[in-house]
Amino acid sequence: MNNLAIKPDDRVLVIGSTGFIGGRLVLELLKKGIKLRLLVRNPSKLSPSLLKNQLIEVVKGDLLKDEGLPAAFHAIHSAYYLVHSMGGKSISSNLEFAQADKRAAKNFVAAADAAGLKRVIYLGGLGEMGKNLSEHLRSRAEVAEILSSGKTQATILRAAVIVGAGGASYEMLRHLVEKLPVMVCPKWIDTKIQPIAVRDVLAYLVGCLLNPDTAGKVFDIGGTDIMTYREMMQQYAKAKGLCPRLIVSVPVLTPHLAAYWVDFVTPVSSGIAHPLIEGMKNEVICQEHSIDQYVPIKKTSFPDAARIAIEEGKEVKGTIGS
Repeated sequence: MNNLAIKPDDRVLVIGSTGFIGGRLVLELLKKGIKLRLLVRNPSKLSPSLLKNQLIEVVKGDLLKDEGLPAAFHAIHSAYYLVHSMGGKSISSNLEFAQADKRAAKNFVAAADAAGLKRVIYLGGLGEMGKNLSEHLRSRAEVAEILSSGKTQATILRAAVIVGAGGASYEMLRHLVEKLPVMVCPKWIDTKIQPIAVRDVLAYLVGCLLNPDTAGKVFDIGGTDIMTYREMMQQYAKAKGLCPRLIVSVPVLTPHLAAYWVDFVTPVSSGIAHPLIEGMKNEVICQEHSIDQYVPIKKTSFPDAARIAIEEGKEVKGTIGS
């Protein structure tokens, strides 16, 4: 396992560095003095401070199109895989996201094997495999399987809703609760979920890189609270200082109709909202807690995570991502 431990001169590749999680992760890794390489389709999306940072190299390329990968993977020790082609501007444009995800993952494995990459760390989704698993969650599980199929040692982190300003799930929750004192929701509003604060996700991602014993393992990660989506919405309203919301669940509201409703009320497009809403039918709670043995952290409660996200949202406009 010694060759899996990252050394001071090793460089880490981040794929998805302009996204909701990736952008935050880059900053956390820089705090640790870790040398990075960022594979991006459009370098102009990176802040000038990152482009000037001496610890960062930028390679222009496209994982889905298999462009720029040899240069991106050259002399790289470990990589973070933080990309998901989850949705477009409409439901119709979202039909092929699963195939795109698998193609990108296969391109990654081929490039990683050719370059002799030691480790890959992937952030996927919670949810047990089964016939009724949503397409969104099934796609993330399939990507995890593909990333684990190569020569590179894969660490898979599985999370449910990530609570942080700019995340698609959080922004959907925030806008619905803040704008609608009365809501008609799908019956899945009472499905159990174990949300996690974005800062806890980052702590786990960094911790797994720094602990080589996490290589080759799958971890469920979640916060301290197991609740229903209904309870999560009410607790967010309380954290925001709003009166309790009146939430009515109906069995006839399909994911398609709910997605268009979300598109109308929030800045989250129906193409992104649809897979998120469809996933609400699946219970997403941690089935195991072995991550605590390798990366012990003080977990954040949902009320605290909500308050932190609310304060963060006042300071910075987040980028809505997956």
